[in-house]
Amino acid sequence: MVEGWPEPMVEGRTAVTGHAMYYRICGSPNARSTILCMHGGPGATHDYLQPLSDLVRDGHRVVFYDQLGCGRSARITDTSLFSLDHNVLEVEELRRSLNLGPVHVFGSSYGGTLALAYTRAHPEAVRSLTTAGGVADFPLAISEMRRWIAELPVGAREALRRGEEQGRFDAPEYRAAMNEFYRRHLCRRWPMPAPLAYSLENISQPVYLYMNGPNEFTIVGTIKDIRFVDRLGAIRAPTLVTGGRYDEVSPRVAEQIARAIPGAELEIFPGSSHVPFWEERRAYIDRVRRFLGRAAEPPRGGPLVPRPPAECGS
Repeated sequence: MVEGWPEPMVEGRTAVTGHAMYYRICGSPNARSTILCMHGGPGATHDYLQPLSDLVRDGHRVVFYDQLGCGRSARITDTSLFSLDHNVLEVEELRRSLNLGPVHVFGSSYGGTLALAYTRAHPEAVRSLTTAGGVADFPLAISEMRRWIAELPVGAREALRRGEEQGRFDAPEYRAAMNEFYRRHLCRRWPMPAPLAYSLENISQPVYLYMNGPNEFTIVGTIKDIRFVDRLGAIRAPTLVTGGRYDEVSPRVAEQIARAIPGAELEIFPGSSHVPFWEERRAYIDRVRRFLGRAAEPPRGGPLVPRPPAECGS
């Protein structure tokens, strides 16, 4: 058994848009439903979403994957593929390649943005939608991060200001201030759980820098202007919007999403920041469990028959 991951577990790679995409599936192929999990970054790995595999105990199979350019998937370098639209295409090709059938969708951080966009694009494939620290309005999310920064100790604020003015994001005092922000608003468990540390340490710099920027609160990449909250009213899937009281993607962002989706449920975890599934793991998984119990169950997908990685590109 791989530490922290439940059995049975299957790992592999399948062809997605001509490239090898890594996936990890926990739970029985005869499970009553499938949860497809989307990681954040953009550019991180799926590993930090490990707590979602707890839902295997309730008869679900839980599918994780690394987006193209990230983790154990093909490290593509074509920046034209580093986009929300292409990520939506990747999700749909993965779902079809693994023959998952309609799925419960879960997305964390940028993965929440992706989950919202995917649900809009493929409503027939989504039985329910859950987001954790997701964003549908990056200008709002960025302004909220700046509000959190304004509440840091004066020394940390000054170190961040100097680093940004000088473009010295690797300066020791800047990194110390960045870690102070992370301890407050990324993960309030410190040292952070090993799978989360792994995902951060192994983030794909080409993807992260191009789409996001140098760190979590300096969003200057291609996602900075994404805003589609006014189109969320078309979502009809049962929806659970979650976040943490101290989330870098503040509760105001979660509230905005929940207001925009008809009938959406909202849950803000009082002791958490950006990863409540780690910070309040038992309460978080129980909340998702209860939500899924009320959501319509999808028909089971067929047998797992992925396209072999030999057909993929690099």
